[in-house]
Amino acid sequence: MKYWSLPAEKTLEQLGANVDRGLSASQVAVRLAEHGPNEYQQAKPESVVSMVLRQLRDVANLILLLAAGLSFALAVREGHGYVEPVVILAVIVMNVVLAVTQERGAERALDALRDLNSPTCLLLRDGARVEVETAEVVPGDVVLLKTGDLVPADARLVEATGLAADESALTGESEPAEKDASALAEADAPIGDRTNMVFSGCLVTAGNGVAVVTATGMATEMGRIAAFLNDAQKIQTPLQRRLARVVHGVSAVAVLAAVALLATGLQQGEEFWAMMLAAVSLAVAAVPETLQLIVTLTLTRGVHNMVERHALIRRLPAVETLGSTSVICSDKTGTLTQNRMSVRRIWVSGEKPLEVGESAPGGRALELLRRLALASNATVEPDGEGGEKIVGDATETAILRLLTAGGETREELEAALPRVGEVPFSSARKMMTSVHELPQGGYLVLTKGAFDRLPFSPASEAERAKRQAAHDAFAHDALRVIALGSRVVEDLPESGNLEELERDLAFEGIVGLIDPPRPEAAEAIALARRAGVRTVMITGDHAATAGAIARQIGLIGPGGTVVTGRQLAGMSDEELVENVRAYSVYARVSPEDKIRIVEAWQEQGEVVAMTGDGVNDAPALKAADVGVAMGVGGTEVAKAAADMVLTDDNFATIVSAVREGRNVFSNIKRTVYFLLACNLSEILIMLGAQIVGWGTPLTPVMLLLINVLGDGIPGLNLARDRSDERIMARRPIGRNESFFSGITRAIAQQTVAFAVVGLLAFWLGTFAWLPGGEGPSLAAGQTMCFLVVALTSVLHVFTVRSRGSVFRRTVRDNLPLVWSAVGVVVAFSALVLVEPVGAIFGLAPIGPFSWACALGLSVVPTLVAEVFKLWDNRHETWLYRRRLVHHENRGEE
Repeated sequence: MKYWSLPAEKTLEQLGANVDRGLSASQVAVRLAEHGPNEYQQAKPESVVSMVLRQLRDVANLILLLAAGLSFALAVREGHGYVEPVVILAVIVMNVVLAVTQERGAERALDALRDLNSPTCLLLRDGARVEVETAEVVPGDVVLLKTGDLVPADARLVEATGLAADESALTGESEPAEKDASALAEADAPIGDRTNMVFSGCLVTAGNGVAVVTATGMATEMGRIAAFLNDAQKIQTPLQRRLARVVHGVSAVAVLAAVALLATGLQQGEEFWAMMLAAVSLAVAAVPETLQLIVTLTLTRGVHNMVERHALIRRLPAVETLGSTSVICSDKTGTLTQNRMSVRRIWVSGEKPLEVGESAPGGRALELLRRLALASNATVEPDGEGGEKIVGDATETAILRLLTAGGETREELEAALPRVGEVPFSSARKMMTSVHELPQGGYLVLTKGAFDRLPFSPASEAERAKRQAAHDAFAHDALRVIALGSRVVEDLPESGNLEELERDLAFEGIVGLIDPPRPEAAEAIALARRAGVRTVMITGDHAATAGAIARQIGLIGPGGTVVTGRQLAGMSDEELVENVRAYSVYARVSPEDKIRIVEAWQEQGEVVAMTGDGVNDAPALKAADVGVAMGVGGTEVAKAAADMVLTDDNFATIVSAVREGRNVFSNIKRTVYFLLACNLSEILIMLGAQIVGWGTPLTPVMLLLINVLGDGIPGLNLARDRSDERIMARRPIGRNESFFSGITRAIAQQTVAFAVVGLLAFWLGTFAWLPGGEGPSLAAGQTMCFLVVALTSVLHVFTVRSRGSVFRRTVRDNLPLVWSAVGVVVAFSALVLVEPVGAIFGLAPIGPFSWACALGLSVVPTLVAEVFKLWDNRHETWLYRRRLVHHENRGEE
C-alpha cells in the first residue's frame, strides 16, 4: 500500500491500528509471526574452503597440479630428488593464497545496515508507553518520536509538531526533510516528496510526532536496499576478464603443445616416461606462474600511490578498473559541492543584489545579516580539537558563519538586543520569529522564513513587483531564498501568544543560499573530458538545484536538461539504454534508478565508476565497475559496499585515481608482454628441440627457476615505472579491449628471437665441441640453454618499458628494477659457477668460450627489438609528417 497518498485515518483503518491505545499483545504476536522480526536478511558469505577450491579449478593451477603429480610420480619411479614437485606445489600455494586473501575482504554492508537500526524505541501498546527492542516492531505499531530518535521502521505520521528528519542517507538531500502529517503525496512520489512519512534508520533532527508503522524489516525502504545488496552481483572487472583470457589462452596452447610433444616423441620411439617428463616440462614452461603475483603487487603499488592522493582502495582490481573508467556517475552533495550551505547573494530593497564571497559584506547588507543571526538558533561550540564549530540548522549556520567571518558574534548582538521570546519554526508556517528588547524601550520583532509566507505590510504595486522579481531571480539560480521582516512594538500581547506579533512586517530583504560547487570540480570535469571520461550527476536533490550546479561546473550547457526520477520511471530499461548518452544530470532519483543508470551505461560497453555517500547509494556502488564512497561524510554502509573510499570527499581525487589506474594498466600490459614473450619462447624451445630429436633442453625445475626468478623478480619492479603526462590525453581502455592491443607483433618478434637463440645455445652445448669445455653433452646443452633463456628474460624487462629505445630510459628512472636485474644475473651465474649448488638443479660447469657464446646470444633479442623499434618509430614519424603536410595543403590546423 502507498500509505503516503492516503489520509492518516484511512491508513490507521487499513492497518487495523488505534492511535490512542496502540496494538494489543495478541495482535503483536500474530503480526510478528506473519511479518517476521524487524531485521535485515543477510546473504551467506562464501567460505574460505570454497574460495580455495574455486581457485584450484583455475586452468593454470590445474595444469600446475597435474605437472606436480606427474613430477612426483617420476621422482618416485626414477628415485631422484623431489625438488621439482616441491617447487611446483610452492608456486601453486603462493597463487591460491594471494587470490583468496584478495577476495576475503569481507562484505560488511549488511552489518552496517543492521547497525543503523536503533536498538530500542518508544511505542504505544495496550494504552501504555513501552520501550521495546526494534526487532519486535510490527506493522500497525504506534511509535512515539522525538528529537534525537532513530526511526525504527517506515511509518505514516499521524501527528507532527515541528518534526524534521535527516533522510540524506536515503535521498541524498543535505537539508533535513520537514514533515507534515496532514500532507498527501501522489502515489508515484519519490521518497523525498513523501513528507507525511518517516523512514527506518533516519534520524529525527527536530520536533516530535506520532506515527503508525507501515513496513518493517526487508519491506522498508532500507530493507529494499539490503535486498539489492544481497542480489547485486558485481560483474567481473575488465582486469579479471583480460587476465582470464590471457591465462586460458596460454594454458590451451600448453595443453595442445604438450599433447603434440608426447605424440611426436612416442612416434619417434622414445620411452613413455621420458616423454611424460618432457610434457610436464612443457606445461610448466607455458604457464606464467608469476603473472598473478606481479599483477597483484603492481596493483598494491597503485594502492600505495593512491593513498597519497587521498584515495583508499578496498579491492585491488579496482585500481586497474579505474584506468579503464569511461563514465563517472557522481553524487552532487559533498562530492561536486562542498556539502556546506553558504550565503551567495543578498538583496536589500532599494539596492542592487550583492554577490557574497567568504567575507562579510558591509552597509545595509551587513545589518540584514545581523538581524537574520538574531532570529536564529545556531550556536558556536568547541569542536573538541581546540577550535570552534557552528552547530544548528544548515541555513542558520551559513548566515552565522558569514557574520563571524566579519568578526561579529551572535552573543554580542544578543547582549545589545536580548531575546525575550520566540515562536519556533514549523513546516506548516514556514517561518520563525524572535522578539528582542530594545535599549530605548519597546521590542523588536524579527520574522524570517519563506518569502511567500511572511505577512508583510501593504506596499505599492511597483514595490511588490520589484520584490517578486528579486525572489524569482534568486530561485532561477537555484538559490534557497530566506526573507526577513521586522516591526517594532511597544508592548507584548497580554495573552502571551507571540504569534499575534507576526503581522504588518516591514520588508528587510532576502538572502540566497546554496551548497556551492567545489572550486576544483569544474577543472576536474574538464580534465576528465579531455581524457575521454564522461561525468554524469545523479542526485536525490531537486532538479533546479542540480541543474544550476551542473551549469556552474560545466557539466551541461545553458540549455541542458535535467532528467527527474519520475521521468526515468516512465522509461523502459531498453529505452534508457538506447538514450542514456543523451543525459548528464539526473535529479530526484531513487536507489533503483541509480542501479538502472549504472547498468544502462554498462550495457553500452562503458566502464562505470559510481560515487555516493548514503545508504541509498550502496546498491549502485556495488553494481558499478568501481564503487567510490565518501570517507568524510559517507555512511558505513556506502563505504562497505564501495571499492574505493575518498578521504577528502573530492571529485578531483577520482580523476587523479583514474590517472593512476591508467598507469597501473600500462604497467600490467608491459608485464603481459614481458611474460608472454618469455613463456611462449620456452614452449617453442621445448617443442622444437623434441621435434628435431635433440632431447629435452630444460627440465621443469630449470623452467621454474627462470619463470619465478628471471621473470618474477625484475617483473615485480615494473610496477614502479611511471607513464608520461600524455596518458591522460588518450581515450579510456575499452571494456573488451585486449591486453595484446598494439603489442602482438612485438610479442611475436621477441618470442621467435628468444626461441632461436635458446635452441642455438642448446645445440652448441649438446652437439658442438666448444674450446675450453669438457666436450658436448646433454647437461652442457641444458646449462647453456638455461643461461641464455634466463639472461634474455632479464634483458627483456628493459625492452618492454618503452616503445622507444632502451637507451632513452636512464638508470635513475627505476633503480630497483636495475638492481633486481643485476641481482638475478649474479644469482643465475652463481648457480652455474658453484658446482655443488648447480648440481641440485641439474646444471653443469661450462668453459669460458661457452660462457662467451651464452652471453653473446643473450644480447641478440634486445638488438632485434632495437632494430624493429627504430623502424616503427621512423615509419610513424613519416606518416605523421605526411598527414601534417596534407592538412596544411588543405588549409587545416
